[in-house]
Amino acid sequence: MQNNANEMAVFNTAIYVRLSKEDIVAAQSGRESNSITNQKQLILDFLKDKPEFNIVSIRIDDGYTGTNFDRPAFQRMLNDIKAGRINCVVVKDYCAIIGLNQKDLENQGILA
Repeated sequence: MQNNANEMAVFNTAIYVRLSKEDIVAAQSGRESNSITNQKQLILDFLKDKPEFNIVSIRIDDGYTGTNFDRPAFQRMLNDIKAGRINCVVVKDYCAIIGLNQKDLENQGILA
């Protein structure tokens, strides 16, 4: 993607974070949750010294399951992708997008 040594590819980036209803229940019961704030800060910290990532939007679905795509912020992000406003999505982990946890992946034989 680089034309010469002085040019850097720029990725118009959306940050996507999601907290499921199950995570909210876990937090209320005293167990540690992967909060929206924590996810967002982790991603921002990761990107802070990477100038090739131009943050265009931060999309947040708080309290939505990942088992379907019927999430308002996720749909807005998809519209941004289709419209060409963003060409990169950064998430803390793939579970924000597809809603599978490690146990689900192990049960499906994807992880050991």
